Amino acid sequence: MTRRFKNLILVMVAVAVMLAMHLFRGETPELPRDKRSGRLIADYGSWHSVLSAKLVYAPSDSFGVLRPIEGGLYFTQTDASHGGKVGVNKLTPEGEVTRIINPEFDVKSRVHEYGGAPMLAIGSTLFAVKRDDQRLYRIAPNQAPVVLTPINTRHADCVSYPKGSRIICVREDHRKTGAPTASIVALNLNFENEGETLVSGSDFYAAPRVSPDNRQLAWISWQQPNMPWDNTELWVAALDPKGGITQPRRLLSNLQGAITQPVYSPSGELFVVADFNNWWNLYRVTPEGKAEAVLELAGEFAKPDWQLGNHSYAFETEDQLIVSVQHEGKTDLLRFYMKLGVTESIAAEFAEVKQLVKGPDGIYFIGSKTTPEKGIYRIRGRGVELVYAPKVTALDPRYISRAEPIQFISDISGLPVYGYFYGPMNPEYIAPNDQRPPLIVMLHGGPTWQASLSFRRDIQFWTSRGFAVLDVNYRGSSGFGRAYRQSLYGLWGRAEVEDAIEAAEYLTDRGWVDADKVAIRGMSAGGFSVLSALAFYQTFKAGVVYSGISDLEALERETHKFEQGYLHHLVGELTPNSPLYRQRSPLYHLDDLKAPLLLVQGAKDPIVPASQSEAIYTSLKGRGVPVAYLEFDDEGHGVKKPLNRIAALNAELSFYSQVFGFMPADEQTRLAIDNASALAQ
Repeated sequence: MTRRFKNLILVMVAVAVMLAMHLFRGETPELPRDKRSGRLIADYGSWHSVLSAKLVYAPSDSFGVLRPIEGGLYFTQTDASHGGKVGVNKLTPEGEVTRIINPEFDVKSRVHEYGGAPMLAIGSTLFAVKRDDQRLYRIAPNQAPVVLTPINTRHADCVSYPKGSRIICVREDHRKTGAPTASIVALNLNFENEGETLVSGSDFYAAPRVSPDNRQLAWISWQQPNMPWDNTELWVAALDPKGGITQPRRLLSNLQGAITQPVYSPSGELFVVADFNNWWNLYRVTPEGKAEAVLELAGEFAKPDWQLGNHSYAFETEDQLIVSVQHEGKTDLLRFYMKLGVTESIAAEFAEVKQLVKGPDGIYFIGSKTTPEKGIYRIRGRGVELVYAPKVTALDPRYISRAEPIQFISDISGLPVYGYFYGPMNPEYIAPNDQRPPLIVMLHGGPTWQASLSFRRDIQFWTSRGFAVLDVNYRGSSGFGRAYRQSLYGLWGRAEVEDAIEAAEYLTDRGWVDADKVAIRGMSAGGFSVLSALAFYQTFKAGVVYSGISDLEALERETHKFEQGYLHHLVGELTPNSPLYRQRSPLYHLDDLKAPLLLVQGAKDPIVPASQSEAIYTSLKGRGVPVAYLEFDDEGHGVKKPLNRIAALNAELSFYSQVFGFMPADEQTRLAIDNASALAQ
């Protein structure tokens, strides 16, 4: 043992004794102050923050669906006071909000497992899917809810068909053994019924849309192994007065691409978004069934349809459209004058725009910004106004870290890597001059999803305590065109990890963060990437995994129908005796995983069984690797309930503090880490 190391141990012991004495007397150790700024001087990560884990997850500000009616619109909203369950409210043009469906009902569809579009409004009557039984209910004023659909069936993305006095929905039928069957059905509005099957035969369906004259039905379908962002088909058929269909025909069959969001104009012309030219752009479908480019930009007019019911454009008039377009992480709201071929920017301050729908007095949408402002907005004329925002505890702007977009060309792939860097931000503290902040590299799930500029309290939780955060858009992320989205295919578990490593090195090379205190975290597919990073590379000094995939063979064998072909794209086809899936699975390469790891798991997870995370925990614990395991009995895939999310976030803070050697100012409960003594080595 060197003299320097002995002295360091003596200093650490002395500090610990002094701290213990202060704590025993009920005092907080007095910190030195910077003479120029007057701010307290404390280690990065140890700063006290006004943003507790409770304030991160307590707000009820998550909106899902907007459904316009005459005189207003309905919208779904989570409610933290009801454990994150989802209710339905009514919003008037004047901004008055009335609760229509109590959150205890919990509106949520599970069509394609990820759901979306669980609600339809016709006047004062709602048709909503209940999470617990997945049945569709008619909910009318002063009446008891009436169930409309058979048990073990799922419905979503419903539209009204007034001429037939029915509603048309996507159905997923789970009543038989084996994979569920998909169809589009017409349902009676008054009682439980089997309905009439209008369309069947494809693996998946989405977006049934009825023309304004009620004479035509359009829809999207696709076949395995395609995902809806790979290749889809556009179909139309004639509707008869009773609601049946005739003369179904496929349109645009000469073009390959991901077609999405069919919408009829007020006069009955059919429009779609498609990525025929690499970007999800807007097309008109001509009477001859051809695609006519309407608005071509180097940007995305859509996002991957992980859920049903996305709306990224809406008609103001026959010749005017409101469009949301994204390019390299930036979002623009545009008004497009089709006759003139001219666009004008309506607003550029939004980080994310979704659910663009036409209401009775303007175009409505759900908007979020880089700052905490978030709500339901309305476009009228040339202005954008906030109509409704949830009541949440305000956050002092001085604590908000603003994202700095980064972009560089990968030395490995030659492709761009994108990300958002958030530096430490707290008006009460600075760190010693010789320190650099610890870095948390965040990987989004999907993996065909994207990091967003939208304000996130969970990121601010870390930056206000003295952490730096990097939210990475690695290869495969959406928002950057079809080619970039598919650049991960065949390389999952390698390409995105390489991008994360290079992104972390990009920051350490510039001296923005401490290279010895770099952690990586992710959930589900992002958790798989974290485990791959720790098992196959040595860059990261710690990892946190929420419901992380670790066994690709098991995932391929047990995954639900929607994703059964996904691994064929991401990794390759699983053939008999092929070693590929095991080679890519971190579960079979744990001997090389030496970095401290926190595993957060739901006991009821149907996608990543708890046994997989338990196996990783047992292996690392047996080999002396610092590891902690946190399991929630009442969670499935991911941590969804607010109280559990609060506990997990506090556990994560305790984990980083022990791994990186600082004392958090507001630690709630100290996380038990097995083999914690190895952290001092």
